[in-house]
Amino acid sequence: MSKVIVICGATATGKSDIAIEIAQEIGAEIINADSMQLYRGMDIGTAKLTVEERKGIPHHLLDVLDVSEDSTVAWYQEQARAAITEIHGRGKDAVIV
Repeated sequence: MSKVIVICGATATGKSDIAIEIAQEIGAEIINADSMQLYRGMDIGTAKLTVEERKGIPHHLLDVLDVSEDSTVAWYQEQARAAITEIHGRGKDAVIV
């Protein structure tokens, strides 16, 4: 059975690095849970990983909205559940960070 692993904590405390390590170890994919990292161009101040820092691990819900677009908890929940279903459908675990 596929799992969902959640890593939570304050901004810039190393959560993403831990998520990368876990994802590499178990072959998981990462789902972003940071409301500001949903937005394209919001890299400074969010500690968003660069493409290189993601080390080839698929990341979901990063840079998916323009800063002029609104998001809601309901929208995020729908998107995150769809990503989890997609990831699990490939037989992989999901790491939410």
